[in-house]
Amino acid sequence: MFSKTTPPASRRGFTLPEVLITMAIASITMAALASLALYTGRSFASLANYVDLDNRSRTALDILTRDIRQVNNVEYFNSNKVVFIDGDGAELTFEYSPTTRTLTRIKGQDRKVLLTECDELEFRMFQRNTTPGTFDLVPSSDVLEGKAIDISWVCSRKLLGVRFNTESVQTARVIIRKQQATRY
Repeated sequence: MFSKTTPPASRRGFTLPEVLITMAIASITMAALASLALYTGRSFASLANYVDLDNRSRTALDILTRDIRQVNNVEYFNSNKVVFIDGDGAELTFEYSPTTRTLTRIKGQDRKVLLTECDELEFRMFQRNTTPGTFDLVPSSDVLEGKAIDISWVCSRKLLGVRFNTESVQTARVIIRKQQATRY
């Protein structure tokens, strides 16, 4: 009734060691693919984040440059805030707030945030003449002598809860075109 013959090859199954080895190889392959997908996703998110930061910085720099070149004179200056008298006689203010990490452009009732997530920003003021023997402008703290404004900032964002990438330092020196030279 019962025969002790071996079943044909088409009906044979895997042995336990074969199944365990196959599962181990499949697990290692899946772990490698998951880690590659995670790394690639993080890299793409980081790249998109950096491109967005750079675009926002470039837009802010364009607005700052356009506006500062056309002002009549500097009314008030410190490292976080500069107030100009614009060509139409109205005040034009650029103000950096370290607590909110924003740079804001204020003209009349119009407030526009130019930069967000800005870790540091500094305004510096210079005279138009250069230091003897160099091409560097002479620093100034007197608004009557201020002919050039230097702006530098660094922005960064968190990616997956960690401050992952930081934009490189953006710096620009803008010469006020309309301002008359001070007579000594």
